[in-house]
Amino acid sequence: MKYLMAMDQGTSSSRTVIFRPDGSVVAMAQQALTQIFPQPGWVEHDPQEIWASQLATARQALQQAGISAGDIASLGITNQRETTVVWRRDTGQAIHKAIVWQDRRTAAACQTLIAQGASPVVQQKTGLLIDAYFSATKLQWILNNVAGARAMAERGELAFGTVDSWLMWQLSGGAVHATDVSNAARTMLFNIHTNQWDDELLQLLDIPASVLPRVHPSASDFGHTQAQWLGHALPIGGVAGDQQSALFGQACFSAGQAKNTYGTGCFMLMHTGAQYQTSHNGLITTSAAQADSTPAFALEGSVFIGGAVVQWLRDGLRAFDQSADVQAMAESVPDSGGVVLVPAFTGLGAPYWQADARGAMVGLSRGTTMAHIARAALESIAFQSTALLQAMNRDAAQPVTELRVDGGACVNDLLMQFQADLLGIPVLRPEVIETTALGAAYLAGLSAGIYQSPHELAQHWRVERRFEPRMSRDEATSRMADWERAVRQTIAH
Repeated sequence: MKYLMAMDQGTSSSRTVIFRPDGSVVAMAQQALTQIFPQPGWVEHDPQEIWASQLATARQALQQAGISAGDIASLGITNQRETTVVWRRDTGQAIHKAIVWQDRRTAAACQTLIAQGASPVVQQKTGLLIDAYFSATKLQWILNNVAGARAMAERGELAFGTVDSWLMWQLSGGAVHATDVSNAARTMLFNIHTNQWDDELLQLLDIPASVLPRVHPSASDFGHTQAQWLGHALPIGGVAGDQQSALFGQACFSAGQAKNTYGTGCFMLMHTGAQYQTSHNGLITTSAAQADSTPAFALEGSVFIGGAVVQWLRDGLRAFDQSADVQAMAESVPDSGGVVLVPAFTGLGAPYWQADARGAMVGLSRGTTMAHIARAALESIAFQSTALLQAMNRDAAQPVTELRVDGGACVNDLLMQFQADLLGIPVLRPEVIETTALGAAYLAGLSAGIYQSPHELAQHWRVERRFEPRMSRDEATSRMADWERAVRQTIAH
């Protein structure tokens, strides 16, 4: 039997998962990634640690599975998107720490672009709203702030990439400088109508084209790893940004199908087919993972603080020792006691886009306990996701009829039930919740000929639990009104 390997390089950890062709997990290894906060609003990773941890987990997963790299048919890579790395072409050494997607240091540069009237052209070409979230202004910052960087870039000595490109460069010993459409679409430099880097946008941000990787469909022949790393050269057959990879792993291949990933942040994507659709409700249009050269698009909304609110309770407030303890604490009270927590620790994402908003808790009383706050924290994840789906439904040709869920926090039954209650549609949790890694494996399997089409992959998808809405629509509407009121109070400050 030939297996598929997926490298899943995320914000908080590096993972490698080995799958059988039927999508079942054979082995999984994971290592935490150090979070670097040089100053408020800045978030960095060490590119060398990203590479070393990713390679270590790949070796561990092979060992755990009791197989050799020669048993792997193809390698897929999925990654935290927008995170920006710039390295020297001669040595493969990064010239600065990786600037993480959550980083807000370029918010002022984005405001300048908006003031210059660049928003319409950026949205029309890229599907994106001008925001520090995306890679372009991070790349610009590195070129402007690292001594000698701009001159080196002009001489063609530097390479830029999102984390997938960085890993492929390292895995291939510098032979591969590439990315896929789903990652390129997150840079704010890529025209998603033509699937080309855009000269006008490069000029707008003063970025030399020589730093950019080649762009392929997500299932493609990207090149090979060097045999020295895993004991055997592997074809790299699939690459996709983590959220598009999860959409693919959830078998959402048709217009109107949607998934929500509950990770550090929450990311909801709805497939819109081969049609580019502009959002009028604060969402972005993005390239979905492409199984071939046929265009595929999705509407996306991002919640910046999802599961991270639980980490904050654990590490910041010391409310409990393990993240898993949050459900028991939240269930120890019947409701949040009127407390609404808006976790705008790094601003508010879609559909609000308030970069300068900061977290707030409203509705506190003398009777409020940590259990109420824990419940309000969990509920905040569902409230934010509901606001996204409501915006999506306003944009969509047809409303979403069910939501497929994945990511670490989707194992929380209390959260998933509350999510179904607010949305008023079933929430479906699949048997394999490692859908981000699974999507990358599926893409790699398609390019290796293990699967013939996405339709074949849809047959593999299995539901583990279905959460049906129990709350009345009136109550759900009232709860969402409470949430929106709290958001308005947060923004007012």
